Amino acid sequence: MAAVAKLFRFGITAQKISTLWESQRFMSKKGSAKITTHYSVIPRETDLRWKDVDMTRVSDDFDVVIVGGGPAGMSAAIRLKQLANSAGKEDFRVCLLEKSTEIGGHILSGNCFQPTALNELIPDWKEKGAPLSTPVKEDKFNILTEKGRIPLPIIPGLPMSNHGNFVIRLGNLVKWLGEQAENLGVEIYPGSSAAEVLYHDDGSVKGVATADVGIAKDGSPKNSFERGMELHAKVTMFAEGCHGHLGKTLYKRLNLRQHCEPQTYAIGLKELWEIDAANHHPGRVEHSLGWPLDRYTYGGAFLYHLDEGAPLVSIGFVVGLDYKNPYISPFREFQRYKTHPYIKKTLNGGTRLAYGARALNEGGIQSIPKLSFPGGCLIGCLPGFMNVPKLKGTHYAMKSGICAAESVFETLAAKNSISETLNPTPASYEKYIRESYIWKDLTAVRNIRPSANGVLGIWGSILYTGTVYFLLRGKEPWTLHHGSSDAAKLKPSTECKVIDYPKPDGKISFDLLSSVALTGTNHEDDQPSHLTLKDDSVPVNNNLAIFAGPEQRFCPAGVYEFVPTEDDKGSRLQINAQNCIHCKTCDIKDPSQNINWVCPESGGGPAYNGM
Repeated sequence: MAAVAKLFRFGITAQKISTLWESQRFMSKKGSAKITTHYSVIPRETDLRWKDVDMTRVSDDFDVVIVGGGPAGMSAAIRLKQLANSAGKEDFRVCLLEKSTEIGGHILSGNCFQPTALNELIPDWKEKGAPLSTPVKEDKFNILTEKGRIPLPIIPGLPMSNHGNFVIRLGNLVKWLGEQAENLGVEIYPGSSAAEVLYHDDGSVKGVATADVGIAKDGSPKNSFERGMELHAKVTMFAEGCHGHLGKTLYKRLNLRQHCEPQTYAIGLKELWEIDAANHHPGRVEHSLGWPLDRYTYGGAFLYHLDEGAPLVSIGFVVGLDYKNPYISPFREFQRYKTHPYIKKTLNGGTRLAYGARALNEGGIQSIPKLSFPGGCLIGCLPGFMNVPKLKGTHYAMKSGICAAESVFETLAAKNSISETLNPTPASYEKYIRESYIWKDLTAVRNIRPSANGVLGIWGSILYTGTVYFLLRGKEPWTLHHGSSDAAKLKPSTECKVIDYPKPDGKISFDLLSSVALTGTNHEDDQPSHLTLKDDSVPVNNNLAIFAGPEQRFCPAGVYEFVPTEDDKGSRLQINAQNCIHCKTCDIKDPSQNINWVCPESGGGPAYNGM
C-alpha cells in the first residue's frame, strides 16, 4: 500500500495504474498525470517499490570497450587486436557490445560500398570470403517528373560516380566483420545494450553499464530483476550509429558540440525485393531526385540491382528531416515513389521481402563535434561521418574506427605518457581524422547539402554541384550553414497544405503495419516504454494543437497514434513501443523535443536479415 500511495503522490490514479499493468501502450492527454514509467523520468530513488532492491552491479575490466557493433565498431575492434597481437600483447582485452541479438541484426543501409577502408583493414578480404559479390557495372541518375524521367549524365569525378564500388547488403558485411574480429580475439557480446555512461570522480569516462532486465511496464521490479553489468575500460569507444542515446548524454555533459553547428538528419527507408528476372540488371545502380518531393524538401531515391543468385533489388527513399510541412509522411512518400511508371516497371510481378528504416546524418563537416575526451572517443555515424552528395558513409565509418584504434593503442602503449585524468584522452585521433581522406572529402562537399536551403531548393544544390563544386572541388573560400535544428524547422499546420496520399494497392505500395511486420521487430511486452516523454501533456497541447500531430507521420513504424479519449471529448497520444525499429527519427524531429529515446531491454528491436 505504501508503494501505491507513493504513486498517488506522483499523480498516477488507480485507473492509470491498472492501465499500466494491463497494456503496453502509454498515453498522454490534456491534463493527464505523468504515466511514462521509465526510471529516467521517474527516479527509483523516490519510488518505494525499489526501496529494498539490491542495486549493486558486478563489473569486469578491459583495456578497451566499444559500444556498437556496426562497421565503425567492428573496424576499431579488428584494428586494435591487429596492433595488439603484432606487438605480442595477445592479452590486450577488447570488448564489443551490440544491442541486437545477432551481429548485423540492427544494420540497415543502401548500400553502394566503396572498399577503400576495407582494403586497408583486411587487404585479403576477397580470399577470406567478404560478401562483396556485385561490382557496379552501370550508373544511372534521373530527375523524375510526375509521369516522366529526365536522365542526366554522370561525369567521372562528380559525387554520384560509383566506378569501383560494390552493391552490398551491409548487414551481411558487418556479420562477416564480426567473424574476423572474433578470430582475432575480440570479446563480442550481442544482445547487450549499453544503457549508461560511467565516470570517474575526475570526470573522465570510466566505461559503461549494460541495461537492467526484469522491470515491469509500470516501472516496478519483477522477481526476475537483474542489475546490469559495469564494464570498465581505459578507453571507451562510442560507435552507436546515428543519434546514439549515449552520445546525446556525452554531448551535453562534456560540451562536445560547443564549436560545431547542429546536426541535420534524414530518414532513409528501404525495401528488399525479388523481381522478375527479365527486369533484373546485376550491378546497375540508379539514383533519382524530384517527384514525389517538392523542391523545398530535400531527398531522393536509389534502386540497386544485386547479384546474389536470385534477382534481388534494394530500393530506398531518403527524406531530409529539415522538411517544413508537418503533413509529410516519409513512409508514404516512399510508397508513392514506387508507383512512378519508370520505377514501377522494375517492380511489377515482384515480391517484397523486407522493409526497414533508420535516420542518417547530413550535417557534414560543419556538424562534426569534438571527437575525443578523457577516457573515450566518438567514431562512425555517431559524430556524423557521412558524405551526403555521394550517399556514402560506411567506408568513412570504418576509416574513423581505424584512426581511433591506432590513436587509442598508441595512447595506452606510451610508457612515459602523463594523463591529467584517471583515464587518458586519445588526443591524436582528431589529428588522424584531419589527415585522412575523410576530412578531405567532407571539406570538398561541405556546401552541397546546405546549398539546397535557398529559394531554389534542391535545384539550387544541383546547380551548385554542377558549377561551383565541379570547378573548385571545395576550395571556395566560404562555408554555407545549416541553420537551426531539424525539429525547429517544422511549420505550424495552419501554414501548410494537407497532403492527400493515395491508398496502397498491396502490390507495389503497402500499408505501414504490414511493412513493420517484415522488420521482425520485437520487444519484451512487460517493460517500461523506452520512448519516454519529458512532459506527457506536450503531445496533445503542443504537437497536435500546433503541428497536427507530426509524430504519427514521421515515424516509419506506426509507433505514435492520436486516438480519441475514452469520453470522446478530445484526443490522446498512444505509444505502441512494441513497433519501434530504433530509427531515432522521433527523437530528432519532435518539434517540442519532448521525446527521449532510451535503450529498451537488451535484445529488443528489429531483426533485419542482410539489410
